[in-house]
Amino acid sequence: MGMREMETPRLATFSICGRCSRTGQLGVAVATRFLAVGALAPRARAGVGAVSTQAFVNPYHGLWMMEALAAGLPAPEALAASLARDPRPDLRQLVVVDAAGRSAAHTGENCDTWRGHRVGPNFAAAGNMLSGPAVLDAMVETFTATEDLDLPLAERLLRCLEAGEAAGGDKRGKQSAAPAR
Repeated sequence: MGMREMETPRLATFSICGRCSRTGQLGVAVATRFLAVGALAPRARAGVGAVSTQAFVNPYHGLWMMEALAAGLPAPEALAASLARDPRPDLRQLVVVDAAGRSAAHTGENCDTWRGHRVGPNFAAAGNMLSGPAVLDAMVETFTATEDLDLPLAERLLRCLEAGEAAGGDKRGKQSAAPAR
């Protein structure tokens, strides 16, 4: 790894991008030990999509994916286009949901362990430097279980973070969380 990658902030993080199938509302919730995570990781735009960029953060991914979504690309294509612009996708972790509920995720092979992602209709969740896969499993289970409840999307996403934290969360502890909607 070159010096440039080492200078880039490393967010050991877990996040979920979601879309409410009832209202169409979009949002992101993210938690980490890294301070001020809201400045780099989450992005959301009404009627367009929700994105989180983490691990060795390239903040341009949030901008690139939002531009692609706003131009009409579905989430998987927006993600692919963004990754194609990055010389080090092996260090990135990205999740995205578009306004139609299509989702996509990428976890680079050089992100810190434990790392992984889960995608499904209306959600994309990912994490790195986690205590294990149970963190993402708990988040997805919570998102799915709250789908038919009359809850605001923000409440559902916060419950996902709580479930992820209860399942072990960031293995180094927590210091920062942020929403975007």
